[in-house]
Amino acid sequence: MSTIAEQQPVVTSMEEWSCPLPLRDYPSIVMGHGGGGQLSAELVTHLFRPAFAPGDTSALTDSTVLMLPGQRIACTTDTFVVQPLEFPGGTIGSLAVHGTVNDLAMSGARPLVLTAGFILEEGLPMAQLARIVHDMARAAREAGVRIVCGDTKVVERGHGDGVYINTSGIGVLDDDVHIAPDRATVGDVVLVSGSIGDHGMAIMSQREGLEFETAIISDSAPLNGLVEALRTAVPDVHVLRDPTRGGVATSLNEIAADAGVGIMLEEQALPIRPAVRAACELLGLDPLFVANEGKLLAIVPADAANTALSSLRSHPLGTDAAIIGEVVTDHPGMLVARTGLGARRVITMPIGEQLPRIC
Repeated sequence: MSTIAEQQPVVTSMEEWSCPLPLRDYPSIVMGHGGGGQLSAELVTHLFRPAFAPGDTSALTDSTVLMLPGQRIACTTDTFVVQPLEFPGGTIGSLAVHGTVNDLAMSGARPLVLTAGFILEEGLPMAQLARIVHDMARAAREAGVRIVCGDTKVVERGHGDGVYINTSGIGVLDDDVHIAPDRATVGDVVLVSGSIGDHGMAIMSQREGLEFETAIISDSAPLNGLVEALRTAVPDVHVLRDPTRGGVATSLNEIAADAGVGIMLEEQALPIRPAVRAACELLGLDPLFVANEGKLLAIVPADAANTALSSLRSHPLGTDAAIIGEVVTDHPGMLVARTGLGARRVITMPIGEQLPRIC
């Protein structure tokens, strides 16, 4: 298999490019193109992927696994534009570390190093930047990674919204690790490592000034230790995914499509904090589509499900883990939920973005 660098681009100039049909309805970028739903997928499928990796039909994952002499590595990159910059449970700095570490961990890699690029807006208070940077450094130490290089740019006042952070990460994989969305197999069991929707609702509650009896705190956290504990107990984990933008529903839809299987979700089994449920009801949102930054989805063989559940619950970040569904032969490529009343509903990918600027 050739590398991307060895492949020849399909398009050599803009004059040769014809806008694919799904993109023609959007002559300019809209917020939904960054929301992790159908619009994001169309942008990647019809513009970025044909330009950067023509002919590549492999499943899209949060990090790419590359073969180097004597070593398998995973690499990923991510950009963070969350507002507000500081929120209950973290800052844009800690979020940047956690998000990048987690993308590596979902491939089974051990994260090692990160890079950091800062775009700062003129007028950003130095004290606020210092808090963000120190929070980022603390998060890196806790995740066991080093920030080894970076870059800083400043844009004029009114052109940057405070600070944006881009991070890239590199990790290493053992030869026997093969975790990928297309490994989901009929009969497998779906688990989530804890309550869903915490991060998205923490951000939205702060933006909207909502107050509840119990404060909603972002779940932002590094998941590499949790993944290591899970893989020690269940070496043959088939799929891992951190359900960030688009939430649990979008992630499971993507997995079902990549593997060509159906996924049946048990709505009553979903762990949702009462304050998060109340906030979602108030804002008219479905918790299944709300972002998480410290939770993972795991798909494992049925005979390993209880072992996986015990492993997750034994870790501080997985105490509320639950079995929430199974992989089925019915409705291939689709996510279907069984409600508390026994009815079934199809859960489709969102078109655009319900919650902008949450990561």
